[in-house]
Amino acid sequence: MTGAATVPATTGEPTGVAGWAVGLMESLGGPGAALVVGLDNLFPPLPSELVLPLAGFAAGQGAFTLGGALFWTTLGSVAGAVVVYLLGLRLGHDRTRRLVGRLPLVKAADFDRTAAWFARHGGKAVFFGRMIPVFRSFISVPAGVERMPFGRFLLYTTAGSLIWNTGFVVAGYLLGENWPLVERYAGFFQYAVLAIVIVAIGLFVVRRIKERKAV
Repeated sequence: MTGAATVPATTGEPTGVAGWAVGLMESLGGPGAALVVGLDNLFPPLPSELVLPLAGFAAGQGAFTLGGALFWTTLGSVAGAVVVYLLGLRLGHDRTRRLVGRLPLVKAADFDRTAAWFARHGGKAVFFGRMIPVFRSFISVPAGVERMPFGRFLLYTTAGSLIWNTGFVVAGYLLGENWPLVERYAGFFQYAVLAIVIVAIGLFVVRRIKERKAV
């Protein structure tokens, strides 16, 4: 699991950030996949949904074992999430509350309600959040801000990441040279989540503007 692996060539070589990610995996093998998946927590545009099925395809070609692909990608996911958790921990509850209260149309009471919700459902939020595009990169922030016990955070993060990564890695392993199909359909899921987020933000803004006009 520790040696560099050569990722077999595929049709339609990726370019840009995706090409960089694939090149890193070709040169470093499993640790390269861990690095890219981990960076996805800090820089969401990085294509972890591409690297995960590619890791499965590489395992199917004997570059490393399927277990190795799951180990390295999950290690990267957890390591990246821990970095974000520590950033939230350093930021802290009170400082975050003050920053949120300065945002346009947002009240400190909104943060209080969110913090109270996270206190009740934090474990489920971290576990399922690791399996939702966009949210998976940010869910570690409130966990750190609200000082979720680190062992509990690590357990839910590892479990959620392992389930998410296994789906993509195994799909790439089974699809073989057709592994890019996984990333394509994952993109549709991501767009759907983004659309829901945009609509929710729009409804929040409209409601808050109406509240201000009613005062």
